[in-house]
Amino acid sequence: MTLEPAPEAPDGPATDATRAPEALLAHDPAHQRPAGADDATVEACGKASEALEWLERARGRLFDFHQMLGHLDLQMGEAADRLREAGHPELGDLVDQEVVGRNVLDGRWTFQIIEEFDALYYGPVKAVEQRLRDELMEGKRHVYEAEMKERRRTRDLPGHESRPPAAHAPDVVTEP
Repeated sequence: MTLEPAPEAPDGPATDATRAPEALLAHDPAHQRPAGADDATVEACGKASEALEWLERARGRLFDFHQMLGHLDLQMGEAADRLREAGHPELGDLVDQEVVGRNVLDGRWTFQIIEEFDALYYGPVKAVEQRLRDELMEGKRHVYEAEMKERRRTRDLPGHESRPPAAHAPDVVTEP
């Protein structure tokens, strides 16, 4: 799909670099910059959105940590059982007493670390980013990235479409 012809720039035909920001995504209202939102505001919200992506990655690492240590604890429990079966009951008891079920931080297993992180950091950061989007971008996500895509893609070249030409799911927005 091609956009409406851009107005002539003072030094020749308009390119995506000179196209008015609101015209870049006229075909994609879900990502179109709100009226009155300037470049600095869109960029600031884009930075907050990128920060949120890093937050999600960090939280994912906490879940990795949680699952890895949970698996470790179960494996150590099995090791304790195998030590007893192999005739080393005192060492099996040592593993059970000193390792199995042990807190990873003072008074906390990993699920409690995740819950504390969610309450004290993850939730508040997500709420602030959401408020920025609600107040400055009409709740729209990825406005900065959508504009960057429109400026960087090569029009009318396969693999550079703005949206997919078709989709099997009715809620996927496609090229008109």
